[in-house]
Amino acid sequence: MTNASPKIEGAPLIAPSSTDHPLHEQIVEACRSVYDPEIPVNIYDLGLIYTIDINAENEVNIIMTLTAPGCPVAGEMPGWVAEAIEPLPGVKQVDVELTWEPPWGMDMMSDEARLELGFM
Repeated sequence: MTNASPKIEGAPLIAPSSTDHPLHEQIVEACRSVYDPEIPVNIYDLGLIYTIDINAENEVNIIMTLTAPGCPVAGEMPGWVAEAIEPLPGVKQVDVELTWEPPWGMDMMSDEARLELGFM
């Protein structure tokens, strides 16, 4: 995957989500229904969903990562995320893109995930 646009100095590593879009909360909940098979926490609380971008036509673009590039379900997880979101009323289309920048780290987990995994 090549990203032709150079990194803009001072730009966030993770693009902002469309948190003010009416579909945002439903999409977050759909993401919470997807679990990493090796970790008993949903991928949203693990911090694997970097960006939920929803445009005016209700086309959803998800940028996500995995806990590790060698994750055994690397090829399947984006499809699971798309399958969780596509049935939502009002969603026109879903694209899920995997990224390794920035690399995932435990600091990206929600407090709920840390508690569940015994890190708190």
